[in-house]
This record gives sequence, C-alpha cells and structure tokens, in this order.
Amino acid sequence: MTCSKANKKPPVFFLMGPTASGKTNLALELHEQLPVDLISVDSTLVYRGMDIGTAKPSAAELARAPHRLLDIRDPAEPYSAADFVTDAEREIARSHAAGRTPLLVGGTMLYFKALLDGLAPMPAANAEVRERIERDAREHGWPYVHQQLQKVDPECAAEIHPNHSQRLSRALEVYLSSGETMTELRRRQQREQGPAFIERFNVTQLAIAPRDRKVLHHRIEQRFHSMVELGLVEEVTALYQRGDLSEDLPAVRAVGYRQIWDYLAGRIDLDEAVERGIIATRQLAKRQFTWLRGWQDLNWVFTENEAGIALKTEEIVRYSLNYLP
Repeated sequence: MTCSKANKKPPVFFLMGPTASGKTNLALELHEQLPVDLISVDSTLVYRGMDIGTAKPSAAELARAPHRLLDIRDPAEPYSAADFVTDAEREIARSHAAGRTPLLVGGTMLYFKALLDGLAPMPAANAEVRERIERDAREHGWPYVHQQLQKVDPECAAEIHPNHSQRLSRALEVYLSSGETMTELRRRQQREQGPAFIERFNVTQLAIAPRDRKVLHHRIEQRFHSMVELGLVEEVTALYQRGDLSEDLPAVRAVGYRQIWDYLAGRIDLDEAVERGIIATRQLAKRQFTWLRGWQDLNWVFTENEAGIALKTEEIVRYSLNYLP
C-alpha cells in the first residue's frame, strides 16, 4: 500500500468503536488482506495478567495478527494518554519504516483524541486536592463534581460523562491545583506544538458498530457472562491477592474488574457484581458513542444492513475496504 503522488503523507488508519462492536475481528481480517500493522488503542490491554476481562486477543489471534502495545505494563504501574501518544508515535514510525501502514484499533477514545490533538503538559497530581474532590463525590455524588467542573471549564465538562469519576476528578484537580483549566492548557499546547498529527499523516478513520443499540447491549451481556465462565473471577482474585494493588489504580478501576473486586472485598455478592459489570460496560459503550457522534471525518461501518439483518464477516470487510485508500 503506497501513497498517491497527490498525497505524499504517510497513511495511518484508525479503527474505532464501542466495546463489543467487533473491532478485533475486523482488524484481524484487514490484517490478512492489507499490509497493515495492528497497534492497540486500549487503556486496559496494556496491562499484563488482565486478559479475560479486557477481551484481549487470544494467543491464536495474536499469532495470526500480532498487536503492538499489549502487555507492556504491570497493573501496579498507571498508564496515561501521554504514555500512549509516545508509544503510538514510536510504533507508527516503525511501521512506516518497514513499508507498511499502521492500523490503530481500539475503543479508548481519549487516546485517539490525544494522538490527533496533542496533549498539554499537566500539573503533577495533588493528593490533597484529589481527596477533597473525592470527599465531595462521596457526600454529593459525581454529577455534583461534574457541575463544579462545568462552572470553571464547560468545554472540558461537555466531553466527560457525569459518572466518569477518574476523568472528572483529574480535570477539576488540574484547575484547583494550577488555576488553569484543561481547555486553556490544551489550547496553549496546540499553539506551541509542531505540526499536528493530521498534518503529518493521511489519516483514514473508521468506526464499527451495530445499527441497533439493543444488539450491542445483548452482545455485552452475553460476553460478560462468557468472561465469568472463562475465569474472570479467578483472574481478578489473582490481582486481589497480590497485596500491592490499591483500588485507586486505573487497572483495578477498569470496567468489570472494579465490580469483581468489590465482590472479593465482601461489599456485594457475585450476582450483583456481574449485573453491575454488565451495566458499567453498557455505560462505557454509551460514553464511546458520545465521543464518536461528535468525531470529525469519521466513516461508519455498520454490522447490520438497513433492514437490521446481520452482515457476514466478508461483507463487513468489503464495506470497510471501500473507505481505505
């Protein structure tokens, strides 16, 4: 795959979508038909020992189509959007140097946005301010914290779901610690940084999803039950018993893991943990759709036709190839 003379910028493909939409399967098929390297864009797949609950590609799938940026962190080591941008830029350069095209696949929309728009240097974490925010959340709920952020940084608040505790806490912490909002810091960074990602590369963006949200909800429920049958509880138990992982770590707070962790801590029973895990996964999918609805230059690949009939894999692949240069 080469660039045309009219557009000499190196190509980069994005494959996005909500959880359980079929991204991995489509990426595997595209890998077999195109000279692409798969680069994971997922905030949980980076962690070793977290395989079942993250729906990490199996050993057979990875043998068929290796993914970069998997299993690169221990769960005790937080991984940030800034870390991802550094790692992704390196892997993109490696792929282009080999004469191939990088295909970035995943559902962590913040990572895609960070790559496209860049990241502003943020103030260091402030434990005292964070504790104050979390105390307010315990007393009034996270929607209250969202309202506080909306007062000082409405643009950033519009990007964050009122129940997305981790991102809400960090955004408000940045303002309370530095006196500057995330929006202000990002704009300054955009003025000071070099050429934007979109100016350096010929970016083609795809998003895969079912047309009917109910179809996705059914997939999420079925997949979560399957994860439990495959050993999700045992996987989280191994993490729980390590003794060096705290509940405020991003790995432990990941959807599915947090709910099973609560079960192991004796706060809820297993049935409730499973139900909460399914609900949390649906909420994650809703947030991902919210990101994608406002995304620029996005090409949708639906897994059903207009009559709601599921498309065969080869039809989905053929439809996707229509968008790729």
